[in-house]
Amino acid sequence: MCGIVGFIGAEEAGPILLDGLSRLEYRGYDSAGLAIYGAGQGLQVVKAKGRLKVLSDLTQGGAAIHGSVGLGHTRWATHGEPSDVNSHPQVSGDGRFAVVHNGIIENYVEIKEFLERKGVRFVSQTDTEVVAQLLEYYYTGDLLGAVSKVLHRIDGAYAFGIICADCPDKLVAVRKDSPLILGHGEGFNLLASDVTAVIKYTREVSYLDDGEVAVLTTDGVQVYDAYLQPTEKELCHVDWEISAAEKGGYEHFMAKEIMEQPEAFRKTVFPRLKDGRVVLDDLHFDQAYLRGMDKLYVIACGSSYHVGMAAKYNLEKLLRKPVEVTLASEFRYCDPIVTENTLTLVISQSGETIDTLAAMREARRLGARVLSVVNVVGSTIARESDDVIYTWAGPEIAVATTKAYSTQLAVTYLVGLYFADLLGTISPEEYEAVVSELLLLPTKLEAVLEQRERIQYMASLYFNHPSIFFIGRNLDYAVGLEGSLKLKEISYIHSEAYAAGELKHGTISLIEPGTLVVALASYTPLFEKLMSNVVEVKSRGADVLGLTVESRGDDMAKTVDHTIRVPDTHPMLLPSLDVLPLQLFAYYVALQRGCDIDKPRNLAKSVTVE
Repeated sequence: MCGIVGFIGAEEAGPILLDGLSRLEYRGYDSAGLAIYGAGQGLQVVKAKGRLKVLSDLTQGGAAIHGSVGLGHTRWATHGEPSDVNSHPQVSGDGRFAVVHNGIIENYVEIKEFLERKGVRFVSQTDTEVVAQLLEYYYTGDLLGAVSKVLHRIDGAYAFGIICADCPDKLVAVRKDSPLILGHGEGFNLLASDVTAVIKYTREVSYLDDGEVAVLTTDGVQVYDAYLQPTEKELCHVDWEISAAEKGGYEHFMAKEIMEQPEAFRKTVFPRLKDGRVVLDDLHFDQAYLRGMDKLYVIACGSSYHVGMAAKYNLEKLLRKPVEVTLASEFRYCDPIVTENTLTLVISQSGETIDTLAAMREARRLGARVLSVVNVVGSTIARESDDVIYTWAGPEIAVATTKAYSTQLAVTYLVGLYFADLLGTISPEEYEAVVSELLLLPTKLEAVLEQRERIQYMASLYFNHPSIFFIGRNLDYAVGLEGSLKLKEISYIHSEAYAAGELKHGTISLIEPGTLVVALASYTPLFEKLMSNVVEVKSRGADVLGLTVESRGDDMAKTVDHTIRVPDTHPMLLPSLDVLPLQLFAYYVALQRGCDIDKPRNLAKSVTVE
């Protein structure tokens, strides 16, 4: 959620910190701040409610605060309203410590009351201030010793960046259940909550594990385990270009990322197809395990959950095994039936989503094997899984996911084919047909994107509707869930997706003259049934925007008001084509409404608090 950047080196820290924070704006925030130590000036803190530009203007782009070691933060309010005082960094009463924090301190009330009894005066409403004040309370000249005592006192999820005015040649970084990476340079080092903040300065990074503490100096980085014993970290080289995290001439990151999907699909799928076969060298499954598998759980949140919904239909057909899709936030609390023969497929773009991470750990505790699908190499979910497949989507900056969703879908196709082949539950003819279509799909995705002007026109007709409903059956229903979510996320229009067969069980009471219904009917085995549902809503005055495949486009056009057509493909792969028009429709509706498309209100890219 929030963004952290830290720098220590020979250069002025302010401009570097602001630049790093600007690359984390996509994560969502409501205020920002800097803490910089300057020789002869001490610890200087500047904070401001609002967009990063407010802070940048206050500090003349960072140039007004001199010093070569510092921390920056963009805050998304959890404890205390958005304000200058509640912004980070939070400072101890004696001004010695400055702390930035992502996460939640669950026992902060208890600690705050303890410190208040000791005479400590708090100035903010944040849980983070207790960390700064507790550091002062425990500090006796040993910085690491004070940090260790604080960590043993607090409960919750956190990533901390810490400066101590007594030790201006050091930055301290700590993490537990919230991402934090280290950027390694020559004569400087960085810390950040996301690699996008440091890639301009270094491509060599390492990832802190839970409970680890890092001390950064100008000359190097030393990492300690929870017992303050030195430990070695593996360096990872980031190989994507910085241009991948820039707009490249597009008005919004979301528009750029929608247009990148054909290439993202190629990068995810093509290296894993060799001589007409799906080759997943990183997986270690055998026929005996898969035959003994009693259930496949799919665990995810948000759009990744919708990927799981689509995957359920395909995986059950391919594997003839029961597949259950569960929201990660519910999995831990539903007393799930998990055995050592249960496989959990964990899907997360960031690999750090707190609910998904906790659900994965619960599944492992109960004995399940974990296969994760993530985009971020070295993320916590990736490291803690038994097996992992990376989507290779590159950085996704817009809060509303597009290419991450598409590449996750692509991986589920590969996994389904790979497992079905091992199990012998797919015929050679069917296998060949799907693989052949996988190779053609990027070209078909490009054909869909060529319709964007037509979709923009449709958005201009419907952008002022107060409620929009999506209906579909089977895979079309799963895609409708994602289309509806995209629309509500960035346009703020009330939108819901329903299984079309449920209309008569209550939903149809919401249909009145002028209501827009988006009807998905690309899954041709159920085309006629879906069209019967279209007739039902049309008879009650609804406007219907239909989506189907080319071969059924003329049939659908006889009943609906407008149609969007996608190329025919193997039914299993339809979600990849269907979702693109819905993403474009949501984008253009939000554009018509003047919304902040890349940074929609109240949302964050990576959800790292429960």
